[in-house]
Amino acid sequence: MPIQYRAPVAADLEALAGLGRETFCDTFAHLYAAEDLSAFLEQVYSLPSVEADLNNPRLHYQIAEEDGRLVGYCKIGEGVTLDHDPQGRSVFELKQLYLRSGYFGAGIADRLIQWALEQAQNRGADDMLLSVFSENPRAQRFYKNMDSRT
Repeated sequence: MPIQYRAPVAADLEALAGLGRETFCDTFAHLYAAEDLSAFLEQVYSLPSVEADLNNPRLHYQIAEEDGRLVGYCKIGEGVTLDHDPQGRSVFELKQLYLRSGYFGAGIADRLIQWALEQAQNRGADDMLLSVFSENPRAQRFYKNMDSRT
């Protein structure tokens, strides 16, 4: 079955939180002490935290699923939480773009980025801002090569 894309609903809460935890750990767990990682995951990917994000009108999600199983998602936000001066421009921030490792290279990230850019443009954004962790070379390559794919 092809990948389906849609906005998440309340019934997706556990799967979304679980995917966030799983993909974050797959990429970054080795960089953290166990207690620090646990505290971070509880703060960012607990059910109450993800539910608050889903109910925040300034945050927008798109999920990718295959056969009813969540395989990736993108989260964008209106405004900027990073250290950035928008200089009077309307800016959206790419907050998260996560995929299960078995889906890298399948075009899902490209499709989610396209959704993010379209959403930002449709909502009047002048710019899309993102930050990529220095210990995430896969993401750095993806964003560096993004212009050739969009």
